[in-house]
Amino acid sequence: MRNPLAGMYAALMTAFNDEGEYDVDRQKALNAYVLRQGLQGLYVGGSSGESGLLSTEELLEQQVNVAESAQGTDATLIAHVGAPSLRDSIKLAKQAQRLGYHGLSALPPHAYPFSDGELIAYYRDLAAATDLPLIVYEVPVRTGRPIPLETLETILDLPNVAGIKFTSTDLFKFSLLRRHRPSHLYFFGFDEIYLAGAALGADGGIGTTYNILGQLYGALDKAVRLGDLPRAQNLQRVSQTFVETLAEVGVLPGMKSALRVAGIECGSTRLPMASRDSAMDQRIAALMEQPDIAQWILPAP
Repeated sequence: MRNPLAGMYAALMTAFNDEGEYDVDRQKALNAYVLRQGLQGLYVGGSSGESGLLSTEELLEQQVNVAESAQGTDATLIAHVGAPSLRDSIKLAKQAQRLGYHGLSALPPHAYPFSDGELIAYYRDLAAATDLPLIVYEVPVRTGRPIPLETLETILDLPNVAGIKFTSTDLFKFSLLRRHRPSHLYFFGFDEIYLAGAALGADGGIGTTYNILGQLYGALDKAVRLGDLPRAQNLQRVSQTFVETLAEVGVLPGMKSALRVAGIECGSTRLPMASRDSAMDQRIAALMEQPDIAQWILPAP
């Protein structure tokens, strides 16, 4: 029987107004657009949502906003609660539980060079703070270092830890984790090579570009589960065309540009990330007009 948390999730982005402040109304419009993608649900308050540039109060407000948007839908909500301070992480986790979120996730603390023992203690305390299942997070590109295999296995063995979001190209490590801890959930976090993770046993994906290409990733995952490798390969190539351009202009600024082109205004990325650029908008618009990409873009309401 498949775990109820398994599936494909958009790593939800954050909407700002023209002055760079968190914007409730723009966030609601973005939530509604992404919920229409037909995915399992939303991963709220993560790196794609610029969480490292938001205050704890803004992240708490966003949790409320998304929970309200998801009312009356069957969307599964996972709250990312990883913060530099364990105290703030627990505050975010407890509110998410009160709001009816279905799961939690958290980056390992990385404001300082914490020891493996400190990482284990962080996840132990966070997992014990609520009854919600916790998804740990391996993302060396964000933290600056991979967590050793043995440490990840120890973390997965903690009470209430349900699985891992694996955003790394170390597919051998991913395979070993999948084999050594087969009862856990495995989400793959690199959109442009999701097929590789799925072929190695991922239970689903969590990705930035799912905000606008969610239907494509749902179709890709379905093709993998049906054993239709040619279709899965073709869909992954379309994804890679999109991500290749994003990587050249900046993933988060490029995604906000793509949403703008699609009719969903959610502002610029927060400084010091690159801000709005009309030349970028033109380049992204041309990319989205390509027929193999355009067919997956939902029009704005």
